[in-house]
Amino acid sequence: MPKYQFEVEAQPEYLPRQSSPEAGVFSFSYTITITNTGDIAAQLVSRHWIVSDAQGHTEEVKGLGVVGQQPLLKPGEAFQYSSGCQLRTPSGTMHGSFHCVADDGEAFTCPIALFVLEALDPGEPHQPLSARVLH
Repeated sequence: MPKYQFEVEAQPEYLPRQSSPEAGVFSFSYTITITNTGDIAAQLVSRHWIVSDAQGHTEEVKGLGVVGQQPLLKPGEAFQYSSGCQLRTPSGTMHGSFHCVADDGEAFTCPIALFVLEALDPGEPHQPLSARVLH
């Protein structure tokens, strides 16, 4: 088992009631679960997200902690939070990284794998609002 390691899981969800497709506003929430799978306690210090829509518009989001917190996770502990974003298109992607510092002072980066944001038709829950085009 690596000494310094966090695993990240993402659960995105389309928010049709907070979206306005006619105006090009597609709202999403996502729930992130961060688990310390290493063998030393470590603190999540900052985040770096890259959010892209289907037309190639990309935004970078950097900041301290997540939802106002910088959780310290012992081996085996998990931290979960929810946040959200808006896209100009019905689909897009998010990925990024967390900057972390272990109890022994060692800094490490935890990658966040790419996940898809996709607006699904509320009347047909498994059908996208439009054809999905990702870059």
